[in-house]
Amino acid sequence: MSTPPTAPSTAPATTDADASLRTVLITGTSSGIGLAAAVAAARAGWRTVATLRDTGRADALREAAAEAGVEIDIRRLDVVDEESVTAAVEGVIADYGRLDAVVNNAGAGHLGTLELETVADVREVMEVNFFGVLNVSKAALPHLRATGGRLITVTSVGGVIGQPFNEAYCAAKFAVEGYMESLAPVASTLGVTVSVIEPGAVATEFVNNIGLDLDARIAAAGPYAGALRTYIDRTVSQFTEGSAQTPAGAAEAVMEALTADRPAFRIQTSQWARDFTGTKLTDQDGAAVLGMTATWVA
Repeated sequence: MSTPPTAPSTAPATTDADASLRTVLITGTSSGIGLAAAVAAARAGWRTVATLRDTGRADALREAAAEAGVEIDIRRLDVVDEESVTAAVEGVIADYGRLDAVVNNAGAGHLGTLELETVADVREVMEVNFFGVLNVSKAALPHLRATGGRLITVTSVGGVIGQPFNEAYCAAKFAVEGYMESLAPVASTLGVTVSVIEPGAVATEFVNNIGLDLDARIAAAGPYAGALRTYIDRTVSQFTEGSAQTPAGAAEAVMEALTADRPAFRIQTSQWARDFTGTKLTDQDGAAVLGMTATWVA
């Protein structure tokens, strides 16, 4: 795969005085949690490299940084393009000499069920939400080892509890959770702390970014139409009735993982997310989870 030219860095000149500043790279910062985390990290004194696949979509990030009175280095990084990932990480090291933390936030939503989509559709979801995380983490780990840094990944409560019509998305997030839970003790032997962040419903553009005509999808769902309509109505109500968390609120959990002396491996972003994931973590035979999620489609 050929890589488009890397967008020019917006990095300020580095001086001896700031050469020791802690540097964090965050993916998926055009909106939502990634944008909020980038601004929060810069406000907390981190040298913040905010990356996104299309730097033409960085206006909201620039505006938020200006409003907060902080400076953010905006760069291109496409998590599914290994050359793009390598170029971005090496660029940070070339410009700043260090990388102290990575926040894997980039991801893509998906709505579907197995009989109504292709296996290629599922592979695409895995490519962005799972293998994209591995691409960035692999490139960053040598530099995180050098600084005793932190590897933080935004997953989802969908990485703990499987949810109807989110099979591919939840599978990707389950994979991320399992991978990072397995990596954490290995990385810790070399001084790298690994954490995952589990948001619930967050009032961001993420749901809109799924890019579906929901009425058309329901009309094409055949025997699944009734269950899909019920699920969509329930999900939309989470966002329209004020139960969704703000991106800034979710970003507080990212900052906890970034700054706490001994951050937990698994950090939920709200009490709702803690209660929700707790259902699974105490559900040895699966009855509680399936009893709950069955009501979402019936």
